[in-house]
Amino acid sequence: MAVDYDTAFRTYLAKRIEQIESADIVVGIPCYNNDSTIVNVLKQVSRGLARHYKSARSVILLSDGGSTDDTREIAREEEIMPWQEKVIFIYRGVSGKGTALRAIFEAAEKLNVRACAVVDADLRSITPDWVRYLLEPVIEKNYDFVAPNYSRYKYDGTITNNVAYNLTRALYGKRVRQPIGGDFALSRKTIQSYLSHNVWTTDVARFGIDIWMTTQAIANGFKVCQTNLGMKLHDPKDPASSLGPMFRQVVWTLFTLMEQHFSLWKEIRSSESVETFGAQELLEPEPIKVNHELLIQDFTLGFQHFGATWKQIFSPVSYATIEKLAGMDAKEFLLPATSWAQILYEVATTFHRWSKDRAKLVDIVSPLYEARVASFINETADMTTAEAERVIEEQAEIFEQEKPYLLQSWDAGEKEPKATGMLQKGLGV
Repeated sequence: MAVDYDTAFRTYLAKRIEQIESADIVVGIPCYNNDSTIVNVLKQVSRGLARHYKSARSVILLSDGGSTDDTREIAREEEIMPWQEKVIFIYRGVSGKGTALRAIFEAAEKLNVRACAVVDADLRSITPDWVRYLLEPVIEKNYDFVAPNYSRYKYDGTITNNVAYNLTRALYGKRVRQPIGGDFALSRKTIQSYLSHNVWTTDVARFGIDIWMTTQAIANGFKVCQTNLGMKLHDPKDPASSLGPMFRQVVWTLFTLMEQHFSLWKEIRSSESVETFGAQELLEPEPIKVNHELLIQDFTLGFQHFGATWKQIFSPVSYATIEKLAGMDAKEFLLPATSWAQILYEVATTFHRWSKDRAKLVDIVSPLYEARVASFINETADMTTAEAERVIEEQAEIFEQEKPYLLQSWDAGEKEPKATGMLQKGLGV
């Protein structure tokens, strides 16, 4: 079990923050093994602060997870503007992005900042204007949370496009297009709210942090907007080979938040857009490679291993769709958006009723996420990114339309699926 530290500060960071005393702006950069990109990110942040907020007292914080490459050494050597502060440190606590952000938030709160922005360390497309695009809504327009919006290739951000955006919009009624984007800004009030929650030994301390922040900002009634940052080029991850832990942590956090905020989202029947600022032009992004064949292969193996368990978890209609999918070849492979919405809602309902190893439950349905991604690739193969975006929007609308299905099943029937032998075997209990 992870140690529950009362702070993410180590001694060095505590001393440096005490020396700096106060600041107007903090820009945090959570990092881990980013020595190929960290110099450019640092350079662009420093230039952005100098160009747009030269009179402000600014601190750049690199919150490192114990990099084994030269990230910290390279960052120390990079010169920033002489009137800016730079602090490079290893945080304390559970290894993960959430703990890296906890350290940044604690520092920002102690420095009594007006605004805090965070950018990812693997960015290749960041410009000095990103600093203004993120901070301006907080500093000049009194927003509490600024989510990013990007021009991303149609197969980048598959967890966002197929899970996080749909659920955030349908559940909480806000069309925040990138609810798990890694680049954002927030007010001091929001920082204090986040730090008041004891979540730092859960998946929130890892990849669950972004969806947790977005959801908490909406659920607490904070002023939320989004800002266009233009094209996002970063170290992309193939959904077939790299996104397993991220999927599990994001979905676990989403489903846990559904339980916490049930009284809120059960009353929401539609969605609304949020104010959007930032860049006016979103360019066509560079394509990335995805392994369509491996996505289908992972689903097929998942069906072989977990099919009997899925049959007990899902409704007869949903299971029949899954079973049919397992017999399709790659070219005709299609999981309709309506079926995907119902499947994901049924998983959420099972998670709500299940009291045992919920992480295992999320793990065994991850092949269905890969099936939906493979289906989306087939649907949009000949489309531009802009055309594929319309398909994503149509899917989000379907999730809204299917919300009564979720509400109907949320508290219906038995509280927990009966732990038959096959279900116990599938869930490892």
